[in-house]
Parts: sequence; C-alpha cells; structure tokens
Amino acid sequence: MPPLTFPQTHRLKTPAEFDRCYKRKRSASDAVLVVYACENDRPHPRLGCSVSRKVGNAVVRNRYKRLFREAFRLSQHDLPAGVDLVVIPRPGGAPTLDVVRESLVKLARQAARKLGPKPG
Repeated sequence: MPPLTFPQTHRLKTPAEFDRCYKRKRSASDAVLVVYACENDRPHPRLGCSVSRKVGNAVVRNRYKRLFREAFRLSQHDLPAGVDLVVIPRPGGAPTLDVVRESLVKLARQAARKLGPKPG
C-alpha cells in the first residue's frame, strides 16, 4: 500500500488555484461538506480548505482544517486522480473524522463525474 502522507505537492496554495476551482463551477454537496472540483495535470488529487468565519472562531476553523487534511490524507488513494478539490464545511455541529472521510470520497467522485471531458 502506498504511504499515507500529505506533502506540499498535494495542496492548493495560491488564491489563483482556488479561484480556478470556483470558476469551473463543478460541485457536489451534502449535509456535511461542499466540494468544488476542477482538473489538474498531475497524477494525484490536491486539496484546498476554505473555512469561513461563519463556522466559528479561529480555534473552530483550524479544527475543521485539521479534520479535512486528515480525512484527505487517509482517503487520498480512494479519490479521483488528476483533480483539485476545494472543501467547504456546512454550518452545524463538528462532524467526526469517519463522517468527513465518507462524505469527502463520495462528493469528490460526484464532482469529478460532473467535470466530464477536459475543457478547451
């Protein structure tokens, strides 16, 4: 089994990368998460977290980001390859790691299916 790491190459870092995912307008959502997806030219998925102040104070927002990164790290081999994912939490109680993992995998697959053939 491949290692379960989360290196810098698997992260969205710049505002331009986030904007590219939002502008592609391909998303899927449930009661826990909203996941935006767009293509990348890499053989692996990448993750970006966007947690607004509506969710809570800095402690709560950082907890969500840690939860999303851990769920991605543990499930990255179940996610579609070559896709950038931006994860946004739904307001409500803080979900558990298992719930976030299950939701992330399901929604990433749904959003990736909506991408279809590459644009252009």
